[in-house]
Amino acid sequence: MNFEQRQAAQSVDLAPGANPPQVRAKAEYSRFVQRVRRRWSAELDLLPPGLPRRETMQAVVAQLQQQGRALGSALRVMRQLVLERLAVLDVEQGASVPEVCLAMTELAEISLELALAQGRAELDAQYGAARDAQGEVIEFWVLGMGKLGGRELNVSSDIDLIYVYDEDGHTDGAQRITAHEYFSQLSRKLYTLIGDVTEDGQVFRVDLALRPNGNSGPAVVSLAMLEEYFLVQGREWERFAWLKSRVVAPRLAIAGPKVQALKALVTHFVYRKYLDYGVFEGLRQLHRKIRDEAQRRAAGRPQRANDVKLSRGGIREIEFIVQLLQVVRGGQFPEIRTRSTVKALQRVADKGLMPAATADKLSEAYDFLRRVEHRIQFLDDQQTHCLPEADADLRWIADSLGLVCRAEACALFERLGEVRELVAAEFDALLHDSQPAAGGGCKRCGTPALPVDAEDFLNSLPEPLRPAVKRLAQLPRVQGLREESRLRLAKLVGRAAQIQGEDGCSTEAVLHFVDWLEPLLRRESYLALLLERPSVLQRLLRLLGLARWPMRYLMRHPGVIDELADTRLLHERFDKEAFVQELAQRRAVWLRHGEADEEALLDSLRRAHHAEVFRTLVRDVEGRISVEQVADDLSLLADAVLQCAIEWAWAGLRQRHREAPQLAVIAYGKLGGKELGYGGDLDVVFLFDDEDDSALEIYSAFVRRLITWLTLRTAAGELFDIDTALRPNGNSGLLVTSMQSFANYQSGRGSNTAWTWEHQAITRARFCAGAPQLAERFEAVRREVLTATRDHAALRQEVLAMREKVRAAKPVRAELFDLKHSAGGMMDAEFALQYLVLAHSHAHPQLLDNAGVIALLQRAEAAGLLPPDCGRAAADAYRAMRSAQHRARLNEASTALDAAAAAPLQAHRQAVLALWQAVFGA
Repeated sequence: MNFEQRQAAQSVDLAPGANPPQVRAKAEYSRFVQRVRRRWSAELDLLPPGLPRRETMQAVVAQLQQQGRALGSALRVMRQLVLERLAVLDVEQGASVPEVCLAMTELAEISLELALAQGRAELDAQYGAARDAQGEVIEFWVLGMGKLGGRELNVSSDIDLIYVYDEDGHTDGAQRITAHEYFSQLSRKLYTLIGDVTEDGQVFRVDLALRPNGNSGPAVVSLAMLEEYFLVQGREWERFAWLKSRVVAPRLAIAGPKVQALKALVTHFVYRKYLDYGVFEGLRQLHRKIRDEAQRRAAGRPQRANDVKLSRGGIREIEFIVQLLQVVRGGQFPEIRTRSTVKALQRVADKGLMPAATADKLSEAYDFLRRVEHRIQFLDDQQTHCLPEADADLRWIADSLGLVCRAEACALFERLGEVRELVAAEFDALLHDSQPAAGGGCKRCGTPALPVDAEDFLNSLPEPLRPAVKRLAQLPRVQGLREESRLRLAKLVGRAAQIQGEDGCSTEAVLHFVDWLEPLLRRESYLALLLERPSVLQRLLRLLGLARWPMRYLMRHPGVIDELADTRLLHERFDKEAFVQELAQRRAVWLRHGEADEEALLDSLRRAHHAEVFRTLVRDVEGRISVEQVADDLSLLADAVLQCAIEWAWAGLRQRHREAPQLAVIAYGKLGGKELGYGGDLDVVFLFDDEDDSALEIYSAFVRRLITWLTLRTAAGELFDIDTALRPNGNSGLLVTSMQSFANYQSGRGSNTAWTWEHQAITRARFCAGAPQLAERFEAVRREVLTATRDHAALRQEVLAMREKVRAAKPVRAELFDLKHSAGGMMDAEFALQYLVLAHSHAHPQLLDNAGVIALLQRAEAAGLLPPDCGRAAADAYRAMRSAQHRARLNEASTALDAAAAAPLQAHRQAVLALWQAVFGA
């Protein structure tokens, strides 16, 4: 419900002049309101009822000008009227903080818009228009920073501005000056119209301190100057300031292409393409500077300790929490980018970067602190954030918030204390000083003041960690690090040594961690992440101690370690629909920001895939999900990535002739059976069903593009290796086939027909991505192939011949048992099942479903195709061997087991051999 609706609802049964229910305070207590009502009583009715908006404010200015006032005077009078109205709406009618802030923001915007138009008109009359080398009028933009940029302007705020013009040039009048001189004069005119204090007051205090080089820099800068500054001199804290920046005037230029270039420049400065934990220290230093300044100003003035903005637990700390998470993650996840503090809290919670309950509490705290801030400023229209000292003023503020404030006890202070303590606790938890807790470990591990290659530091480490760290410290890459980086590395190693022995963290895990650090040195922000998030380091060490393959994966994709900070990691499973929806939202944001180039989209797919693989990996090695669940999740993830890649790659295809491609991706092998493992290839076939005359040419070009999207290695890593050898006619066939041609080939219609081994392969085939309507058609073709009657003897011979061919290609030493390839291994179970499906599906349709080896073996037994217990025992054996294979690969061990290692699986091997005997009799 907006303000006007609330006002109407609240005013139904009220007598004229009465307060709404539960509101004891009156706006007229404000000394500022009293002054306005005394001086501008005749003008108060110029502002129509309700919340002041851009159009009504502009109309008031026009009326005041018609009465003979100059623009500067009209703007000042209009501001007094708007603030008086907001005081009434806020205190007496319950207007929300966003409504009040929006009105103040629009007041600033319309003031700047009108002042800018008049300033340019006056300068054009004197010097002519400022034009570039092509004769085009040079654009000039007023950038709102801080709360103006975020549309969160408070009622007595100053406005932080930066003036930027498009490019250099000269005016075209008789008195010729440079564009820089022209816009410098324009900035002074803006200050006169907006910032000067006259007999009518002031519109806004104008602060230009956030411009490049601060107060020592020029008042206006060209776009080229700004770009050079960002590249050469831009400091970390300025990224937080520029996060909220936006063009606020002139309005007509905001959607123009040149402003989009400015936005792109700012975006690349604020956000990095990687997880940017290196900004923690920059923000920490900025916060210390602000805190020290606040303490200096409060010295000898204890009332300043109750500063709702700058004191501990104040508004600024909420803003810092949000901005830090945005700057760290916003480069990769543009969906969390927003200038609004409250919206940003919700978005970081949606991304799992903050518990939803915490975000809600911080939003409530922000709302309360902003309401208190407004009440403070309504008292005298002063830019202050400190609670007043006068008891009557405090009582009025408390009453306006529905709180009781008496001499013996004031609920305002109690509520304020609770809110600030909550905010401070969250702020401290996020922006700690990277000091580990005291504890055991090595003598200097807590806070080493020595670099990682210092002898004293190395000698303080326990064995056998010392020689491993010494080898790391002697590497040329480490020796080439800055002193600060070598100190950081020592602190990290020291912490790992401290954690050793805690929560399952073994010495081997710490040694793996030391090995893993060396390639990580190329991106120091990951080292910063581990220092800033001690809990992540602890979980990482535990993970490295459980299996070897996670270390290999982390070496290739170190950015995924940030996933360890997500508290939902171990308690959820992969959600395909949510994954696809999230990526669609991310792409929409890229498009909205004008950043949806192919590189950004490719990297987004890769990062999202790597993060989900890592989440599954952690759940796997922690024992939270079974081998079958791992395979299900990895297969669904591959399906989801394929679907996103199809939609995104098609959108950028020049030859596309329809909105969505009529393409189906058919999964075979491990992906087809939903048994995909880590790093597995994708065996796929591409089919299309499109009557367009150029369909084959279009889909051939598209599939080549799609394969590039899936296989290309970018800065974010790789996705999959794609194997299309199972397509009709294998590697000599077309890369993409029409659905009808595929059906003819598989069914033996025509001279070109599929081999038996291809029918074996189709037992595990399934539609996994593409146009949904093609899934049913493919399944119909598959079932037609599988239900065809066959000569059992001939089929048996062909299947056995193919098994021997595979066995010859993958020989196993006699003394070893290979879990997959040896007699009695997984492949024997798969071949036996494939024969049963091809031979008996026409009579037993329950075998047609692509339900996996384990389920289908049990169905075959239930159908009477296998002796009692044969199918169940073989299914159990297949599950056990698959589990053993999975564990071996996680530990980078061989799947060819010696006699001792194979002994526990002997009964399972016999069960598969029994299956083989029952099916083939040999």
